[in-house]
Amino acid sequence: MNTITISKNLIKNDDLVILPRKEYEQLFRFWASAESMLAPVKKAVRKGLREISEGKFLTSQQVKDALGL
Repeated sequence: MNTITISKNLIKNDDLVILPRKEYEQLFRFWASAESMLAPVKKAVRKGLREISEGKFLTSQQVKDALGL
């Protein structure tokens, strides 16, 4: 069995996380895929905020009226 030495600084500051390799790889794949999905979402949010600041939006009442509700 191998022995490793862990710095006390890592343990004191809660900077150390130990995971089984499979779990780490699952988390890595999840965050990698989430990161790629974030770019289009961020772009859409920026566009929406810009349109709101320019007054390009409908109120809920306008939407209801347009749908005949």
